[in-house]
Amino acid sequence: MPERDLVAWNAMISCYSQAGHHEEAMGMYEKMRNENVGLDGFSIVGLLSSCAHVGALGLGVQLHRIACDKRLVRNVFVGNALIDMFAKCGSLDDALSVFREMRKRDVFTWNSMIHEFGVHGLGNDAISFFEQMLLAGIRPNSITFLGLLCGCSHQGLVQEGIDYFHQMSSKFNLTPGIKHYGCLVDLYGRAGRLDKALEMIETVPSRDDPVVWRILLGSSKIHKNVATGEKAMMNLMRLGALTAGDCVLLSTIYAGANYPSGFAKMRKLIKTLGVKTTPGWSWIEISNQVHKFVVDDKLHPDSMQVYEKLEEVTKRAASAGYVKEEAVILNLLGSWSEGGYSETPSSCHSEKLAIAYGLAKTPEGTSLRIVKNLRVCKDCHSFTKFVSKAFNRSIVVRDRVRFHHFKNGVCSCGRLSVRRMVAIDEEISILKRSRFVLQLKTHPMNR
Repeated sequence: MPERDLVAWNAMISCYSQAGHHEEAMGMYEKMRNENVGLDGFSIVGLLSSCAHVGALGLGVQLHRIACDKRLVRNVFVGNALIDMFAKCGSLDDALSVFREMRKRDVFTWNSMIHEFGVHGLGNDAISFFEQMLLAGIRPNSITFLGLLCGCSHQGLVQEGIDYFHQMSSKFNLTPGIKHYGCLVDLYGRAGRLDKALEMIETVPSRDDPVVWRILLGSSKIHKNVATGEKAMMNLMRLGALTAGDCVLLSTIYAGANYPSGFAKMRKLIKTLGVKTTPGWSWIEISNQVHKFVVDDKLHPDSMQVYEKLEEVTKRAASAGYVKEEAVILNLLGSWSEGGYSETPSSCHSEKLAIAYGLAKTPEGTSLRIVKNLRVCKDCHSFTKFVSKAFNRSIVVRDRVRFHHFKNGVCSCGRLSVRRMVAIDEEISILKRSRFVLQLKTHPMNR
């Protein structure tokens, strides 16, 4: 084009963003600056969408300043995009600040906050915002309840989740979809009520959707239930929806149950079906530039420095208490690493490389924010916890399902178990006191 107006630039940003080419979309911003092309609300919304996907908080903050200078924050579309960007970059406080500054809020504004509280594992906050939404006269939709159910699931609010699921149809005349049923299966599964999770799958209108069976398989792994895990796997095979991740999950269940014949069965199944892995990668933003790492990455320009730093980081994490998880399914997965970027137990996972690079390139005390396309494995989760302790860093990791906030050797996803333990201890103390009082009352000396 001999001449490009702002509409042309915005169209390119939108096309790149919608096609998933987020780095290219953000690259358009630099080209616009070089050609002295200004931004409007459409430009900012498109760029913020890409920032949210890759966790580019630095560029997102720049765009926030521009929106403030142009007085665009009050625009409901720009405000919603800012909330989404800040929340998906792990900065809920900034998202909440934008929310409070907005004079006009629509259902998408409220849904963004409720959903982000949910994926951050803050179920009670999601519920609080839902109640405020109703008081503000905003009618919830099906997306609202997805955020609510997600929050209830991650925080272990089983009864609350069940109540909200039933309120969808009884109070708000909304028909639950497969994702809502999936959330409820997850809610029961995480709580260890696998029988109820199975019952729920039986009531799903489209029970042949692989989503619910995959969720059940994940819950079986958490609770090391071989029978339920095998049932979920058989249904995934029946539906022709088996993936490499499913095989890994069932293999881990077999490992926990010390079931070697299960390993042999899985290895044969993998060879028969020719199951392929999903490429694993992680993004980290340093100095407003997004860096992408894949498993065993050797293509990054600073790869030599990254591996040297990773060696140092691993030693310091070990001195803080980190113990590498045993590669119990190494033999099963070894063949998958050929010709791809699969993340096997023996490989150097992408988030470890991203963390090492972040520690090497940022000053002490700087928070690290990482986006990963797969679930964080148990070993990397443990590794990140002890790195946060050894280096006194806050590390935020957004994986395929939720956020993990690591600080001082503790992850936010572990708060639930801590609260449960405290509650159980309190209940035991109450029972002991009650029994002691009963013994006093029934003692012959006190009759």
